[in-house]
Amino acid sequence: MRYRLALCLCLTAAPVLAQQTIPPQILTLDQDRLYTASMYGQALEAKSLAATQNLAVENRKIEADLSAEEAALTTQRQVVSAADFARLATDFDAKVEKIRAEQEAKASQLTKDRDAGRKQFFDAAVPLLADLMQKGGAYAILNRSSVVLSFDSIDVTDRAIAALDTQLGDGSTPPAPPIPAPNP
Repeated sequence: MRYRLALCLCLTAAPVLAQQTIPPQILTLDQDRLYTASMYGQALEAKSLAATQNLAVENRKIEADLSAEEAALTTQRQVVSAADFARLATDFDAKVEKIRAEQEAKASQLTKDRDAGRKQFFDAAVPLLADLMQKGGAYAILNRSSVVLSFDSIDVTDRAIAALDTQLGDGSTPPAPPIPAPNP
């Protein structure tokens, strides 16, 4: 009975003692929230969303133009020879396929640009995260989603967002010289 009580006291006191006397050697970070809650990440997402919306508007206009062209082609069917109509239809189909390929290439480029922006964001965040890690006396920062159980006190997401917002703002101005990463 005495051992159970001592074990319960140790288990109850251990988290409090660990938080107060031993600096965390591992920190956690919610990478998605870092991106979506920082001014820089929000600016990148707004830019990506605007480009995607512009492409959607462009696609709707192209679709309307092609529908009108197809309707005109259908009315020509009655007044041109079968051979001429076949040539016109083939040309129209080729035009549609070319436009489709161009629009798909634009959509693919938007995805590549978004991915490149995200990479640029995290590349810019590394020195700031390294500084947080060094100041916190930690050896590593793990993505919070990969951690099964941890104390909230080791999560540096809010501090990282504040540091990013202070140092990089919305990303429209070049960052300050990088802070060197700690040596392993």
